[in-house]
Order: sequence, then C-alpha cells, then structure tokens
Amino acid sequence: MLIPKPGGGERPLGIPTIKDRVTQTAAKLILEPIFEADLDDAAYGYRPERIGVQAVRKVHQELGRGRTEVVDAELSKYFDTIPHAELMKCVARRVSDKAVLHLVKMWLKVPIEERDELGRPRYSGGKRSKQETPQGGVISPLLANIYINRLLKAFARSDLMKRSGAVLVNYADDFVVLSSRGAAQALAQVRGWLEGMKLKLNEEKTSIRDARKEHFRFLGYEFGPMVHKKTGNRYLGARPSKKAMSAARKRLSQLLWRGRTERWEEIRDELNRFLHGWAGYFAYGTPRPSFRVMDIHVAQRVRNLLRRRHKLPSSTARFTYAEVHRDLGVLELQSLLR
Repeated sequence: MLIPKPGGGERPLGIPTIKDRVTQTAAKLILEPIFEADLDDAAYGYRPERIGVQAVRKVHQELGRGRTEVVDAELSKYFDTIPHAELMKCVARRVSDKAVLHLVKMWLKVPIEERDELGRPRYSGGKRSKQETPQGGVISPLLANIYINRLLKAFARSDLMKRSGAVLVNYADDFVVLSSRGAAQALAQVRGWLEGMKLKLNEEKTSIRDARKEHFRFLGYEFGPMVHKKTGNRYLGARPSKKAMSAARKRLSQLLWRGRTERWEEIRDELNRFLHGWAGYFAYGTPRPSFRVMDIHVAQRVRNLLRRRHKLPSSTARFTYAEVHRDLGVLELQSLLR
C-alpha cells in the first residue's frame, strides 16, 4: 500500500502477513541485542531507549559548541535501495546460523502485492529483487540500521573530526553533519562513501547551511539564529518547524471538524491525547512562542465547533480562550512549560 509522505508524494508500505509478523518479531528479539552492541552512537532511529528528541538535543548541543557549518542531508529512497547482497554481508558478520540468514533473505525477497487504479493486483519484489527492505515489516528498521551503520563507522574511522571538527547525527534516512569548518569537503566524503554502498543522496533535500545566519530542519525541529524577545539577544535555538506546525494544524482540523457529532467529552479527550503527544515531542528548546500560537489556534477551532453545534452567531461572547482551556478542559500547551 501507499501512504502519504510529510513532504509530499507517497511512500510504499509493505505489510507482512500475520504469520510473518510473528516470526519477524521473534527474530528481532534475538537479533537486535546482537547488533545493538555494534551500532554507532551517532544512530538514534529505531533503537531501544533512544528517541528522536535525543537526536534533536545532540544537534543543538553541537551547534552550541561552535559546529555551525551544517550538511543537512537525506538519503534518496533509502529503504527501497538497500542492496540485498551487501546487506546480507553485514548481517553475516554477526550471525553465522545459516537458517537465520536464509530466513532474513526470504523476507527481503518476499513478493509485495499492490493494487492499481482499478483495484487489480500487481506484484513487485520476489526472488529477482536485488534491493529494498519493505517498510512496514517488523524486521525492516533493524536491517536499515545495520546497513547505515557502514556509513557511520566509516565516518567515525575517518579524520573528519580532526580536520574539520565534524560530528554526524543520524535518524533512519535523515542525517546532519555539523562541523566548525570544511562542510563542503565533509559532504564530498560522505557522498563517496554512499556511492560505495550503492546509495544516493536526495540532492533536492541536501544542502550546506551556516547555522549562524540561516535555518535548517531536522526531525521536525528548526535550528538556527533566533532573537530573545525580551532582551533582543541573538542565540542559536531550536523550535518546532513551520512544517511541523502546519502538520499539527491539519490534524487539529480533522479532530475539530465542525460536523462532528460525538459527545464533547469524547472529542476533548481525543484532542488532549494529541496535544499531550505533540507537546511531549516539541517541548525541547524554545517552544513557548509556538505553543502560544497552537493554544490560540485550538481555542478558535473549538469555538467554531461548539458555536456551530449550539447554533450561536459568530458574534457570541461564549467559548472564549479562558473558557476553552479552563472550563471545557482543553489542554493549554503553555501550562506544561511552567
């Protein structure tokens, strides 16, 4: 099946059968600790006791240490282009059991059923497939981490840290290289390693930024120069990106659609669950201005919903900001920062 990507377009999602999901889960429980011992500290995605905010914090800390020349990079169709032969070599370095290796290879070669515009089945993958680890499989994130570890280990062994003070932070197919100088040379070196791994950068989404003068995005956050409203001082900050704010407003439009007929308490509880989760992720850095904007937006959408439900005119004095966030029990994001 195809699911929409945050940046536009669609991403293929391969959902295994129940039998395969159970088997992949069992295999992951055994294999993950084996490979965890070898995964580089620069990797944060799909790992036990590691979350995206930790990668965000690491990037922000390195900016504060003067590594402000930034390679903002993304791999092009990473899951779809992981070469099977090279991936299996990486797995075989840690796993010698031929039955397990055969099982992993079978999952990589499994046929994938899709539907065309008329609903007719069509198939991809299969025994002739030489690349791709289907997104949606339980084992796929681990396999993706195992392969990207080649890049991270090459980076760690290189002299980029010595020559340019470069540090790499990776999450799945996104990564940034932060250096105090020589970002262009770091990018050229990384591109060469990726070519050796039969991977490519998404050139449209890969760029070099000077974080002292311009912003860049990573994992939903925006980093770069910011100004303290009270003191006027400039600083290198982190906040929810405009793209993340737009995605949140889109979700709120769904939750607070004026035609909803459920009890208000049900809608409110669903709304608060979303707000808690969103705020929990975006509470790092300087979130207060963004949280204030979100609180105002939520109050306006709730007011529109309830005004329509109670058939009140747009000029009504009911359902003010204070009433929504206090009397009606809607979470005020700013209150979480006090």
